[in-house]
Amino acid sequence: MLELAQPLWLLPLPLVVWLVWRRTDAQPAASLVLNHPGLGLGITGKETAPARWPRLFEVMALALLLLALAQPREVGDWIVPPPEGRDIVLVVDTSQTMSIDDFQLAGKKAERLAVLKAVLGRFIQGRAGDRFGVLAFGSTAATLTPPTFDHAHVIAQIERLQIGMAGDNTALGDALGLAVKQVRQTRLRPVVILLSDGAESNSGDLTPGEAVAVARQLGVAVHTLQIGGDLFAAGRPANAVEADPQPGLADIARLSGGQHWVVKSTEDAEQVINAIGKLEPSLARPARHRQTREWYWLPLALGVALLSLAQFTRLRAT
Repeated sequence: MLELAQPLWLLPLPLVVWLVWRRTDAQPAASLVLNHPGLGLGITGKETAPARWPRLFEVMALALLLLALAQPREVGDWIVPPPEGRDIVLVVDTSQTMSIDDFQLAGKKAERLAVLKAVLGRFIQGRAGDRFGVLAFGSTAATLTPPTFDHAHVIAQIERLQIGMAGDNTALGDALGLAVKQVRQTRLRPVVILLSDGAESNSGDLTPGEAVAVARQLGVAVHTLQIGGDLFAAGRPANAVEADPQPGLADIARLSGGQHWVVKSTEDAEQVINAIGKLEPSLARPARHRQTREWYWLPLALGVALLSLAQFTRLRAT
């Protein structure tokens, strides 16, 4: 669709054209007088009226220049801006128990960590407006990438995850505290997605309870995914009481305002990730600009060419 960005520039066009033609019609033919000292009287004659072609070219050029000032342009579709997202930190357990191959991927047995890599990659690709960070934990917690919009880099860091890369134990409190520290507050609350097999925290300086208290204070929701069953649950005494009981994955989610899921298959993992996407949606921003293609240069070039042609025609007539 063609439109004029500054249509008011065309308002004086009829008046200017009328004035130019009026001046041309009212211009009298110039008188020519020849005086000679030996003659007693002068010889007078009439000069031919100026040619109308240069004047016509100038009028057309003026009209084209006014059209160029009106900025004709071709307007296309609306430019939809990317959605406004949030900070999401993926905290992935890389302890030895994540190497258990009790999942199916593409019809074959697969390790828990391999399934997480595939599911998380698709999740990241579907969230254009979010900043993602990746943190691995075992005996220690390590940041592979802080929150960033470079999703290709984030997926590459997820592919780097290896069993035992951060040690064989579970520093759950340190990992959660480090993740909460890295997010920033925006209009949308930041989110930490904690993916673990549910093993108790047995390493690190920060306890899970302390980390949850910090998350609550900062308004960070922690969604927890328990990957597979707890292999050691059957060996624990039913009446065992810890001296300093710490919140498990379900308690961490509940106390921080998040949700807890148990993932026992690849299909469960897909459904849980989709559910998190619905719980933490992005904000769609309205389109304010449209695709445009400027055409002012065409009448401008034609106007300059006509002015040059008018001058050339006038010089040839003299």
